[in-house]
Amino acid sequence: MKGATLSSVQSASQKSLENSRLSTGTIGTASIVFFVVAAAAPLAATLGAGPVVVIFAGASAPVMYLIAALALLLFAVGFAAMSKYVTNSGGFAAFVSWGLGRWAGYAAAGIALLAYLGMFLGISGQFATFTSDFFSRFFGVEVPWQLVLLIGVVVIGFLAYRDIRISTVVLGIVLILEVIFLLVFDFAVLLQGGATGVNFDSFSPSAVFSPTMGLALLFAFACFVGFESTILYGEEAKNPKTTVPRATYIAVLVIGGVYTFTIWALVLAYGTQNAQEIAAEDPVGFVLNAVSEYLGGWAAATMEILVALSLIAVLLAFHNALNRYVFSLGRANFLPSSLGVSHPRHHSPSRASLAVTTVLILLLLVFILTGQDPFAVLYMWMVGLGTLGLLFLQTAGAVAVVAYLRRHAKQENVWTRIIAPTLGGLLLLIAVILAVTNFDQLIESEGAVSAILPSLYIAAVAIGLILGAVRKPADLRREFLPEENSTTEKSVSETAGS
Repeated sequence: MKGATLSSVQSASQKSLENSRLSTGTIGTASIVFFVVAAAAPLAATLGAGPVVVIFAGASAPVMYLIAALALLLFAVGFAAMSKYVTNSGGFAAFVSWGLGRWAGYAAAGIALLAYLGMFLGISGQFATFTSDFFSRFFGVEVPWQLVLLIGVVVIGFLAYRDIRISTVVLGIVLILEVIFLLVFDFAVLLQGGATGVNFDSFSPSAVFSPTMGLALLFAFACFVGFESTILYGEEAKNPKTTVPRATYIAVLVIGGVYTFTIWALVLAYGTQNAQEIAAEDPVGFVLNAVSEYLGGWAAATMEILVALSLIAVLLAFHNALNRYVFSLGRANFLPSSLGVSHPRHHSPSRASLAVTTVLILLLLVFILTGQDPFAVLYMWMVGLGTLGLLFLQTAGAVAVVAYLRRHAKQENVWTRIIAPTLGGLLLLIAVILAVTNFDQLIESEGAVSAILPSLYIAAVAIGLILGAVRKPADLRREFLPEENSTTEKSVSETAGS
């Protein structure tokens, strides 16, 4: 009788474990890189943020991307080291909790959910605007942006609900096409000598510093948001202790390299002396006009198609990231535990995906029914909100990395444990300060909204702390209480064994 009871307990425990795990060993380094680089949207970001960086930095715009890439590479040293010890779909909420304690983790969870919601909502507004305009100009068909928006979210939700390998294939194809297109343009400019000849004036130290350098850096940093999501896929990765660190380095290098090379080519396309003025006069046509001039009219139309596909890839990447945050927080009993149950066949965060899709549709309906502009409000405000939150998360993550590695990874060298992540964290802190003090520039809107939107993170932190407070520590699982749970799990294992 006692043996039967123990057997049934173990069977129930095994079933619970199966229902709370994601598909292990499913994706490799390339797949994680696809998710991360797709979230950065090289093509769409070049079209949208590229001209803004040139306006603020002039010919030195490529250096702004180099500085941002350097900061993230420094941070990635400690980030990658910690990912060898922490494998969790809870992302930065888990990292912050493991490094700075569970209360900091609760706050980070609130910030993460708001930030990723903001990014998805904002990009969906850009996608709806761009796609609706594309159908109108190329096919003469008026498709309401509201219809495009809702259909797009449902399709993205369906893909994210399924096996992660489906998302990987979609992202991989789109990402490869957009990177190839950018490289073809870059080399076309170099081979044709640009407007005034190929030169390296953009990288001259004397050209880098300007009164508006801070704003240029802010928008350059904004183009890297989402790189931290490599850790979200650790549980599903093949050999995560090597896959996740490798994917992190590759993602930052690819994003930084593509941006730097492409923006340099754009500056050369107009001439280092003229690029800033032309970008200020026509930021919308800055990239498309250069593409048409150096590749022909067909290329501009092709680029617009690829941008639409790129935005779909971005939405899919952010939806998958948000799903894993919600799944992990549900599994931790921070959110309702039903959200932490995986699909019985796909082992995907299916319930979390349905919940996320439902919340997104409800929020988007609020924007639609109140008559908000899909670009000026939905895109600009929400992407600005999301960017600020992800910069908060990255900075908190840098502090958590240093704290964790100092306590638990003394075998790592001083450069890895302290120096590199500290330097990266300081540069990220500068980006946060720039984002807060120039938030009106980030969302291109002044007045009360530029104060109200950032203050939403105070509410997000408060909600995170309240949710954590109402949960008993014994109810919270390893996402927030790694040391306590590892002791508990060991004790339970030993008891079962005896």
